[in-house]
Amino acid sequence: MCGIIGYIGSNESSSVLVSGLKNLEYRGYDSAGVALVNGDVDVHKQEGTIDGLTVPSDPETTHGIGHTRWSTHGEPTDENAHPHTDCSGDVAVVHNGIISNYQELKAELSGHIFESDTDTEVIPHLLEEELARGADLRAAVTRVLDRLEGSFAIAATHADHEGIVVARHDSPLVIGHGDEGMYLGSDVTAFVEYTRQVSYLEDGDIAHLSADGIEIFNDGERVEREIQTVDWDADAAGKAGHDHYMHKEIHEQPHALRQTISGRVDELGGNADLDIDLDDDFLRTLDEIHVVACGTSHYAGLYMKELLESLVDVTVRVDLASEYEVYDGHDASQTLVVAVTQSGETADTLSAIRRAKASGMTSFAVTNTVGSTITREVDDSLFIKAGPEIGVAASKTFVSQVTTLALFTTYLGRLRGTLSAEDGADLVEHIRQLPNAVQSVLDAEPKIQRLAEQYVDSDAFFFIGRGLAYPVALESALKLKEISYVHAEGFAAGELKHGPLALVTENTPVLAFLNDAAAADDTVNNVKEVESRGAPVIGLSTPDETNSFCEHSIDVPELGRLEPLVANVALQLFAYHVADEMGRPIDKPRNLAKSVTVE
Repeated sequence: MCGIIGYIGSNESSSVLVSGLKNLEYRGYDSAGVALVNGDVDVHKQEGTIDGLTVPSDPETTHGIGHTRWSTHGEPTDENAHPHTDCSGDVAVVHNGIISNYQELKAELSGHIFESDTDTEVIPHLLEEELARGADLRAAVTRVLDRLEGSFAIAATHADHEGIVVARHDSPLVIGHGDEGMYLGSDVTAFVEYTRQVSYLEDGDIAHLSADGIEIFNDGERVEREIQTVDWDADAAGKAGHDHYMHKEIHEQPHALRQTISGRVDELGGNADLDIDLDDDFLRTLDEIHVVACGTSHYAGLYMKELLESLVDVTVRVDLASEYEVYDGHDASQTLVVAVTQSGETADTLSAIRRAKASGMTSFAVTNTVGSTITREVDDSLFIKAGPEIGVAASKTFVSQVTTLALFTTYLGRLRGTLSAEDGADLVEHIRQLPNAVQSVLDAEPKIQRLAEQYVDSDAFFFIGRGLAYPVALESALKLKEISYVHAEGFAAGELKHGPLALVTENTPVLAFLNDAAAADDTVNNVKEVESRGAPVIGLSTPDETNSFCEHSIDVPELGRLEPLVANVALQLFAYHVADEMGRPIDKPRNLAKSVTVE
């Protein structure tokens, strides 16, 4: 993994490929390369950034493929960068995913010369053998796929075969339909400045892109994939004057929230108006909800659990998708499994959903990405509508996820009769107020920046909260460690005395959620514990006496059960400015990818 770009058409292909690679930088990578085709295959690749990659401009190049690599097999080196070629140099391949049986295949290819440590390189050599038997490129790819095990998205081209052949199995690929050619990408961002008309390949699809268009096959049969229009353009994926995408996306949150909420709030009825196709009778009588997610989405799921169990009176289980197992002892027919995933392509989450569906559960996705794999596999989906997020560290998508889950909580509570119209109206009103509340926190950025600069040299940072603030403490710590590489941990505030207090010193700031929705009075006792050990405390709460004894305070508008969510925005800014002060590559933190499409 990590990013694929391809193009065939009337434009000069090298410039399209390089701009596509730059668009894919946000996914994380350690090397990059392209293969240009014009009677032969001309490969340019190297370890390091795209800015260091030299790709000649050639108006005669008819098409090509490119790749940004995030190492899985083999260190980041020039040799391990994609594209990979066969012995003749006529076949070039780029690949996302993992070929799990590559060692066995490599042993079978004993007469071939391998120049890398990657699993990918077996593919061009297998294609070489099929082409030598007289197959055309599409037929060769089809035969090779039958021998591969694992997950993959592949793009292949050949000096003597017109076009690009692509295939997907458990790893995303999207096709762009433009006036000046056909485009290929791991996601729409790769080519959105050229076209917003896209179609999403499905598992098992093999497609041949030519100057005349595209042919798609699945299980040997010709198929069609719907052409859709993405609802954002290239400007939405730019920095708009900000130094980093993350900073821009933090500041986009009021707008993103208005998109999330628009048309979904029924203030008079104290309800949420959601376009959900799940059966009402099933939702009224279900016994249990399982939430599966990874990273930031997992913390959004923990927030959802607190909301659902307190307002809907339903048992909720939240699992890291990679750890999810389906056990006996509950009625699968009365269980809803909810996948929370920004990209809709997260491999661990997809695997968890498939296990749940195989057991007979009804499946539901909360995601940001229309047309993603998970939306095609679940029974129904609810979109968070946050718009494109380029920074690797999630910001606006977390806030929009929780808001969408709060809307779902309202909908389910009213449907089941466990949430009164009055209480529903309160929650809906707080949801409606979210954009302005978040804006008020963003307006306090200068103060938050000064705090970040004051404590940038700290040994570690601890985030503490109770109830709804606990998952936000976990998410806030994750954000800081992701982009600054500083040790940061989130704790349930009451757990401090059960071990973590040993880590507290005068050089470990403690950031405490002191919101009414987070058992502020109890958390005050924990604050006093760390202050007595000399730790500086930054309190986040409404501007009253609750945080008056803290060394520093950040004001958060009063917003009931959503107040910890608003406080999270302040801590996104805190993490950003700590990392910026340290000179970190904020949008592309080391070793991390935006969309993790391998297990």
